[in-house]
Amino acid sequence: MSNLLLEKIEVNVRFNEADPLGMVWHGHYIRYFEDGREAFGSKYGIGYLDFYNHGYIVPVVNVQCDYKRSLRYGEKVLIETEYEPCEAAKLLFHYRLYNAKTNHIVAVGSSVQVFLDRDKHALQLTNPVFFEEWKKKWHQ
Repeated sequence: MSNLLLEKIEVNVRFNEADPLGMVWHGHYIRYFEDGREAFGSKYGIGYLDFYNHGYIVPVVNVQCDYKRSLRYGEKVLIETEYEPCEAAKLLFHYRLYNAKTNHIVAVGSSVQVFLDRDKHALQLTNPVFFEEWKKKWHQ
C-alpha cells in the first residue's frame, strides 16, 4: 500500500465467525473489510450516514479477496483500509488483513462502491458536490 489515506483497526475474531475447527469462515473476511471501511469513514468523515445525510447511498458493486492464511477464533485481526482516489463517481478501497500477533498477512482485497440517489436509487455518473469537496480537502 502507498501513503494514501489509510486507517487501521484491530478486531477480535469472534466465536460465531469460526467453523467447528476454529477457523474463520471465508465470508467473514469480507465483513472485516466492512469493519475497515466503517473505521475509515468514521476517521475521515465519509461514513455511511454522512453519505445518507447528503442524499446518497453507496452500495458495494464489486469485492475481491485473496486469502493467504487462516485466522482462528481467539486471534485478533489488524485491518488496514486504504482509499484510492479516482476521477470516476465511485469509491475504491484496498485492504490488508494481518494476524495482529504474528503480523502475517492473512488476506488482501479491494472493493468498489457507487453513488445512488438515496430516494430514487438512480446511479450518479458524477461525484456529488460534497464528495468533490471532501476529495479536495484530503488530496490537494
